[in-house]
Amino acid sequence: MTINLAPSPTSSLKPESQNASALKQVFQTINADSCPGSYNFHIHTVNSDGRSHSDKVMEQAVSSGVKGLAITDHHSVQGYVQAQIWLDDWKLKNPDISIAAPSLWIGIEISAEMLKNDVHILAYAFDPEHLDLIPYLQGKETEGTEHYSAAKVIEVIHKAGGLAVLAHPCRYRSTADKLIPEAARLGIDGVETYYAYGNPNPWKPSPKQTDTVKELAATYGLLSTCGTDSHGLNLFVRI
Repeated sequence: MTINLAPSPTSSLKPESQNASALKQVFQTINADSCPGSYNFHIHTVNSDGRSHSDKVMEQAVSSGVKGLAITDHHSVQGYVQAQIWLDDWKLKNPDISIAAPSLWIGIEISAEMLKNDVHILAYAFDPEHLDLIPYLQGKETEGTEHYSAAKVIEVIHKAGGLAVLAHPCRYRSTADKLIPEAARLGIDGVETYYAYGNPNPWKPSPKQTDTVKELAATYGLLSTCGTDSHGLNLFVRI
């Protein structure tokens, strides 16, 4: 049984996009200045609740010199597939400068329940054709099913070879000092430490929340990531 990722996954999925070890090494270098100029690991397109198309996201990333990014639509990898096709085509047309192309990792944002909170878990560098991922790639939440627990989501991401990251940990009903220890207990790999909670323009991580999450990440041995959570036409701001 395979997942319909149209366009054809066999022509667009790249091994490097699923290299969790390489991505983990990148995450280990992330700091407050990494996003959005160098890296952006939280981006939405029209394939979920964003306004931008994947080709426009990639055009901005290439023209701005972004080193690496992941499209993380809700419960869909269509945005990644389209972005990878665009990037492959761009490299063919620009062989002399293709070495400067950004690294593109497969990603997705999955809704889940943790400590009676509805949370979002970002998955990266996974195999989208892993059978256990099928319930999470249908374009909708799995609320009300056995698949909705954070423990299950993290387990499945790991089974598919990916990394699991708690998105925007200061946006939930429960505080980060409650959620992050629980996420760590469940085996999560990282937290979205650098995030702009007030939607500033230009984008910059919120200092107070960043300090809190950064300290908790260090305490529990978690990776720190960053992302604009872009939903609009501009890759470099949230809305």
